[in-house]
Amino acid sequence: MGLFIRQEEQRTDLQQRVAAELQEKMRAKAAQADQPDGVDDSQYIKGTKTTTSLAWIWVIIAIVVFGGAIFLIIRSM
Repeated sequence: MGLFIRQEEQRTDLQQRVAAELQEKMRAKAAQADQPDGVDDSQYIKGTKTTTSLAWIWVIIAIVVFGGAIFLIIRSM
């Protein structure tokens, strides 16, 4: 960052190369923003279903089973 702020000072060859590489990386990163993100556009999404409205029942069943297991463990002590 400091290399870009003080451009009026004399730079060494190494500083010029580093600045050029950083600028190129920033240009490449900006060009990648137009590409798909790889999540919503992926092929692995094909054929999958969204969660149904009855998914909360499975959560309740899991809580009851977990609670029952804890109750049985405490009772056996």
